[in-house]
Amino acid sequence: MKSTGNQAFVNQLLVFTLVMICLSGSVGLGTVWLRHQISVSANQAKQIDADITRIERRIAETHAQIAAEQSPEKLDQKNLAMALQLVRPQEQQLVRVAESPEERLLARRNIEIFSSDRRDAAVSFHIANLH
Repeated sequence: MKSTGNQAFVNQLLVFTLVMICLSGSVGLGTVWLRHQISVSANQAKQIDADITRIERRIAETHAQIAAEQSPEKLDQKNLAMALQLVRPQEQQLVRVAESPEERLLARRNIEIFSSDRRDAAVSFHIANLH
């Protein structure tokens, strides 16, 4: 049997409706999945930020403890407690460094590269990331 014009139109409309339902359902499902992925990424970023803050706080606490241990009063107490009989350095024995200690150490470490007469030698740098 051949389908008539009306029945063929109804069949096409039914197929088109089913395709549109499937397509809109897949778009909706894709949207929900994408929003979930955004939420997961935001939670991970928040956790990483909290970890960074916690680590920076621990570094600051460690720096404070080091500064407290290097204070002249604390060093004098340890000197007396350990009976080392050390004396404080005279002012003329002290050397004040005005430049950045990191740049100074970097220059000292790589002095052989910069003072070399050979310009065709392989060059490697050791640079520490401070932050």
